Amino acid sequence: MAQNLSVKMAKELKDLTKRSENYSQWYNDLVVKADLAEQSAVRGCMVIKPYGYAIWEKMQQELDRMFKETGHVNAYFPLLIPKSFLSKEAEHVEGFAKECAVVTHYRLKNAEDGSGVVVDPAAKLEEELIIRPTSETIIWNTYRNWIQSYRDLPILCNQWANVFRWEMRTRMFLRTAEFLWQEGHTAHATKEEAEEEALKMLHVYGDFAENFMAVPVVKGIKTANERFAGALETYTIEAMMQDGKALQSGTSHFLGQNFAKAFDVQFITKENKQEYVWATSWGVSTRLMGALIMTHSDDNGLVLPPKLAPIQVVIVPIYKGEEQLQAINEKVDGIVKKLKALGISVKYDNADNKRPGFKFAEYELKGVPVRLVMGGRDLESNTIEVTRRDTFEKQTRSCDDIDTFVKQLLDDMQQTILQKALDLRTSLTCTVETYDEFKEKIEEGGFILAHWDGTSETEEKIKEETKATIRCIPLEGDKTPGVCMVTGKPSAQRVLFARSY
Repeated sequence: MAQNLSVKMAKELKDLTKRSENYSQWYNDLVVKADLAEQSAVRGCMVIKPYGYAIWEKMQQELDRMFKETGHVNAYFPLLIPKSFLSKEAEHVEGFAKECAVVTHYRLKNAEDGSGVVVDPAAKLEEELIIRPTSETIIWNTYRNWIQSYRDLPILCNQWANVFRWEMRTRMFLRTAEFLWQEGHTAHATKEEAEEEALKMLHVYGDFAENFMAVPVVKGIKTANERFAGALETYTIEAMMQDGKALQSGTSHFLGQNFAKAFDVQFITKENKQEYVWATSWGVSTRLMGALIMTHSDDNGLVLPPKLAPIQVVIVPIYKGEEQLQAINEKVDGIVKKLKALGISVKYDNADNKRPGFKFAEYELKGVPVRLVMGGRDLESNTIEVTRRDTFEKQTRSCDDIDTFVKQLLDDMQQTILQKALDLRTSLTCTVETYDEFKEKIEEGGFILAHWDGTSETEEKIKEETKATIRCIPLEGDKTPGVCMVTGKPSAQRVLFARSY
């Protein structure tokens, strides 16, 4: 009976909607069933559960290390921004105005009729405060006090924080009203230095996406229509999901002197002249979790690249009786120590409240890269069964060199997962010459490389008629000039189109 129940539970656990049936439902199922996140009592906000947060922490740690290696330091700025700050940079406020949540009062009181608490009308704020949708304004107001001369530059600050953008249509990790992110804000003495910084951070994001997340990305420049509000140039990394939709996975902005002028941040140059400071900002968010899930996972659950897996190896014993379990525990203890010595995170799950079949299903669902199983026979023959999560390939190995074997296996898996994603992206990328061909191909999904005449009007027309946007003007790749597929006017190079999240 218990055996049957365990099989049933394991089946239910893995009862995900198939990707081929309904990709978006599969995604929602997986986020919940793999214990990454759940809806919260607050509309548009989610609860990131411990397992989901553990993956985010791994991302955070790697990115934080990369930022510090490139000379950045962490700071923290207020959550609330005076409303007047937002009105100082016209484009910026225009871009965010519709998404701002506003704090108007500072006190509650008991209702006179005893029905609960009400806002105290006497406690109205003199100036409303905005919950930060992004922090350029409050940071540049602060930098004004920090910067007097060229000796105070550059300032290379980053903050790990939450931001709030009022969203009506939400989807866990991909689009929520509150989300976690990092935002870098830097100040420079010259235009060249700021441009170099914005590009440098784009490459940091690209390296992180490919080397840690195993997500291949196209680096490029956003068109004027898609640019960050208040930026002169926005650089982006664009990833391709399994369903043929693109996901903007990180952006870096060259802000010119727009914010310095809005907040009057000037400095004395070496030549003793007054100049406005040059700025950048750049950020990635918990949206990366969405990219990770939708790039690699399958109908059995999550597939995590080993470098970001909270548990890289799980060990499950299969035993008859207490005595055999004790002997396996002793044997496994030595293996755990050897794996940990190589910096591998291991969980030994010898809990007796779940059967092995259930445990296998649970760890597959959670995307644990490597599973080791030891039974009575293995104990006798000094072997252990090894299963990798990405291909489900099984083999039996000697316990003697299991640590070095697993280490090599994890490295191979990291590469294999990246290669698989690369191959998929290649199969989902095509080049078209005509607008008719474009309209046909866009229905199939994927990236399309096509010529565009560089005007906002043509870009809007394509978006309106096909729901596809220009994801970026690629920095690398084919730079051959041609003619626009819509208007026949000259085009400097092919740009990258896709429908997106």
